[in-house]
Amino acid sequence: MTGAGGRFDAARAVADAVLFEGYVLYPYRASAAKNRMRWQFGVLVPPQWGAGSGEHSFQRTECLMEPRGGARLFAELRFLHARRRTVQRALDGGGFETVAALELADRVLTPWDEGVEERVEIAVPVADLGGAEYAFPFDRPACEETEEVYEGGRLAGRLLCTREEVRGRIVLSAAELPGPYAVRRLTAVVENTADWRPPDGGADRAAALPRALVSAHLMLGLDAGSFLSPTDPPQWAAGAAAACENVHTWPVLAGRDGRADVVLSSPIILEDHPAIAPESPGALYDSLEIDEILALRTSALTDQEKREARGTDARAAAVIDLADTMPPEVLERLHGAVRSLREVTGQPAAPGGTGLLMAPDTPWWNPAADAAVDPDTDRVLVGGRSVGAGSRVALRPGLRRTDAQDLFLHGRSALVEAVLHDVDGGVHLAVTVEGDPGADIRREQGRFLYFQPDEVTVLEDA
Repeated sequence: MTGAGGRFDAARAVADAVLFEGYVLYPYRASAAKNRMRWQFGVLVPPQWGAGSGEHSFQRTECLMEPRGGARLFAELRFLHARRRTVQRALDGGGFETVAALELADRVLTPWDEGVEERVEIAVPVADLGGAEYAFPFDRPACEETEEVYEGGRLAGRLLCTREEVRGRIVLSAAELPGPYAVRRLTAVVENTADWRPPDGGADRAAALPRALVSAHLMLGLDAGSFLSPTDPPQWAAGAAAACENVHTWPVLAGRDGRADVVLSSPIILEDHPAIAPESPGALYDSLEIDEILALRTSALTDQEKREARGTDARAAAVIDLADTMPPEVLERLHGAVRSLREVTGQPAAPGGTGLLMAPDTPWWNPAADAAVDPDTDRVLVGGRSVGAGSRVALRPGLRRTDAQDLFLHGRSALVEAVLHDVDGGVHLAVTVEGDPGADIRREQGRFLYFQPDEVTVLEDA
């Protein structure tokens, strides 16, 4: 251990969602088409293969830190090491044969690339990083594992799991920036240094993945001092933060309780201090999709589909079990949550309410915000005729932006409610369709349909 203690606990919870994002997608079966092209984020491949593949062999993190005297920097690299699984059936006369699937009573075992979590931990005094780069090489050896599978006390088959050697290194350095503030620019580079070369005939991604650092991400921590937000630094540090070069990764603050002593550098874009929703019952791995939808869909799988999912992976099996055993009150919490309530002038929020309340006399447009325009009185020429609030028009959606809903409204008459100007100088007509029973609600809420002037014609009786 590096002595980081629980410093990374909060970041690690979010990192798990990043680490396993896309690991196994709904419907959680190895046979599903979308589970045959996995691990899209943070994949660092061997350099000799990555050069012509469009994949990357390194990621570079740069951020600003204000270490105090005697501070130590902790770094923890996490990644998945692909473990390729082959399924074999036990023969009556002894021995085994490789099969595409092994049918068991509770699951169906199929070939699959599992992911074994790996960690590389470093602790180094910040003072040691000022003079030169600090390089920390690491490797994970190749290995083969065998797991026998029994059913009803009888040997039914076995799983052969192989891992290829993975090699890499972490390079750390810190440069003190000029100026009155004791700020240093920390640089952390993670590299795949495997010397594996694809065969003369080339190799596809499936051959490179067992030698790759999959879903690689880095956590950085200080035991004395703090980091500056890479995305929202103080004004005095904005220029230095903008000069930081981050390649194939995105660093954000991720300390406990909003602290700035930890940075999570992830392969996907996050905001500062990301957190897992407290209502989430467990990891569902499907690219951070809505838990409620995934839980409902998973519980609706057929028994045969669930058997195959359980045989795909231990994590997939856990998802099936989670969906099957989720209490109604837990599922109900996934439907939505109120994070905060506030009072709105004219109508206070009722205790126990489920959202923000808007006073009925609150206008949807505030003229005081911009006196240069007024949607209620502005007008625009359409076919040489002045059109504004109260004008009647026929809707003629244009081909350049027509969608299915526009087509349904083609030829319908509508009432112009407002003339709006966007920041690019474009003009839009807010309309309600005549005969729409919800028109009054749209007016009250300011939720209109929008068309540009060349998508309407003025009706003769306008």
